Amino acid sequence: MSSAPPPLVAVLALLFITPVIGWRPWPNQKINSSDLQFGGSKKFEGSSEFVHMKYHMGPVLTANITVHTVWYGTWQSRQKRIIREFINSISAPDSKHPSVSGWWKTVQLYTDQTGSNISRAVRLGEEKNDRFYSHGKSLTRLSIQSVIKSAVTASTRPLPINAKSGLYLLLTSDDVYVQDFCQNVCGFHYFTFPSIVGYTLPYAWVGNSAKLCPGTCAYPFAVPDYIPGLKPLKSPNGDIGVDGMISVMGHELAELATNPLVNAWYAGGDPVFPVEIADLCEGIYGTGGGGSYTGQMMNGADGATYNMNGIRRRFLVQWVWNHVLSYCTGPNALDQ
Repeated sequence: MSSAPPPLVAVLALLFITPVIGWRPWPNQKINSSDLQFGGSKKFEGSSEFVHMKYHMGPVLTANITVHTVWYGTWQSRQKRIIREFINSISAPDSKHPSVSGWWKTVQLYTDQTGSNISRAVRLGEEKNDRFYSHGKSLTRLSIQSVIKSAVTASTRPLPINAKSGLYLLLTSDDVYVQDFCQNVCGFHYFTFPSIVGYTLPYAWVGNSAKLCPGTCAYPFAVPDYIPGLKPLKSPNGDIGVDGMISVMGHELAELATNPLVNAWYAGGDPVFPVEIADLCEGIYGTGGGGSYTGQMMNGADGATYNMNGIRRRFLVQWVWNHVLSYCTGPNALDQ
């Protein structure tokens, strides 16, 4: 294990009195240096008292989920293989415990108004390469929708239109800047506007931060320069940018499945700024996680840090909120 757990009594005490606050080293954030060394005050996994995850009657993805991918910019074949395997691992039944498919079981607990659960079947769909940066190297949130429109209306091999159970995943390479990237987002999800794309399609964007802000969006495999003394962890697949993307992708896919049109599962009273099932657990990767403490993770023989297994690879993926138990959880939880 990567670090010693806090005393069990302290965990149990704080579990019921402290709201969940995930952590990422955003620029200009007030830093408590003792907390960053995984000591001092920490916030832990859950709080049934403060968090009220509610269903707002919108659709969730109960049919088999297909992830259609747009590779925007310059991508190496190896980088694509890492990301493809993560997506394929979500439904892989035979992965070694703790597994990506075990992580998805928490997402599957969420239901629609008929009582139907989120689908356990997530598969990689069609892919589209946009290696010539058709909309430039600086994208806004609206121009991201234009990139998706180009992919679904292309004259050759367009991505299929699947508004009921399709997710559209736009991945930008490490030389592409997206609006608000590195400042307060590493990825986001929403749905496309018919006025731009012609259809209402749930989509997510995730960027490769390797050149722009690895210390923010690839944390803990990189750390910001303004945090002295904190050493980065070794990434499980040898690519800091892509390994950092994996957790953000997991975050967005979990929220797309449970809140695809931003009117299903979220906490808080404001649908414009919903607090979703992964928002509540940002920065939490294992038991005891919260605040700036990532929680209990695992170290491989090669020194790489991870918390779950895929088909052939290891990944570090943040936990998600379990509304049945009212705390963040994952397949590597020590109490399972």
